[in-house]
Amino acid sequence: MKTILILAGIGLVLLFGYYFARNLFRPARYLKFIEWMRDPQAHADWAITAGEQCGDAPFTMPTDGLVGFIWGDSFRIGHSHQGIDIFGGTESGLTPVYAAYDGYLTRQDSWKSSLIIRIPDDPLQPGRQIWTYYTHMADENGNSYITAEFPAGTKEVFIKAGTLLGYQGNYSGTPNHPVGVHLHFSVVKDNGKGNFLNELDKSNTLDPSPYFGLPLNSQTNNDIVPVCPITEQP
Repeated sequence: MKTILILAGIGLVLLFGYYFARNLFRPARYLKFIEWMRDPQAHADWAITAGEQCGDAPFTMPTDGLVGFIWGDSFRIGHSHQGIDIFGGTESGLTPVYAAYDGYLTRQDSWKSSLIIRIPDDPLQPGRQIWTYYTHMADENGNSYITAEFPAGTKEVFIKAGTLLGYQGNYSGTPNHPVGVHLHFSVVKDNGKGNFLNELDKSNTLDPSPYFGLPLNSQTNNDIVPVCPITEQP
C-alpha cells in the first residue's frame, strides 16, 4: 500500500508538472488567441480575410478570422493538431465559409458539420491527389450550417474556389458540448486508391503552410499570428 501511494504521488507530481510547464511555455500565439477571443474588434489586424490570396500560394483563405491554432499544435498529451482553426469572433452561424480551391465536394450521409473536397491535381505537386477538409459547420446540437446545395449524401459535385459552403459553428461532435466558434481546415492525403485517409491522424495530413503562403507549422512558428502579408508583430 505504501508503494502504491508513493507511485500515485509521483504520478500526480509529474502530471501537475506537465500542465505547469505547458502553460508556462505556451507559444506567444496562444496569448494572442486569448486576447482575440476576449475582444476580436480590438485586434482586427490579426485576422485573415475570406478570399484573400497570399503571394503566389494556390489556396485562398476559406473564411474570416484569427488563425488561432495551427498544424502540429498540441492541446493534450499525445495529441497533435491536424490542420488549422480559424476563429471568426462572431456568434455561431454568422461567419461564412468558402472553398479554398477548385475540386469535387463530398458530404457523407452522417456528416452534420463537415465537407471534404477532392483536388485531383495538387497545385504544389502535380500528379498527386489531395483533399481539403472543412468542419464545425453546425450549432452545438448538430444542426447544420452547411448550405442547402450540399445536403448529406452529396458526392463528387464540382465547385470553384470561392463557392459558399456554409458558416462557422461550434459543434464538437457531441451535442451540448460546444467548442469555440471556428472553422477547422486541413489538407488530407489520398490513400493511393482514390479515397481520403483518416483526418484525425496528423500523419495523414499535410503542412498547410505552402498552400496558403503562411507560417502554419507549429515546429517553426511560436510567436507569429499568421496573416497576409506576413509582418512583424508586437
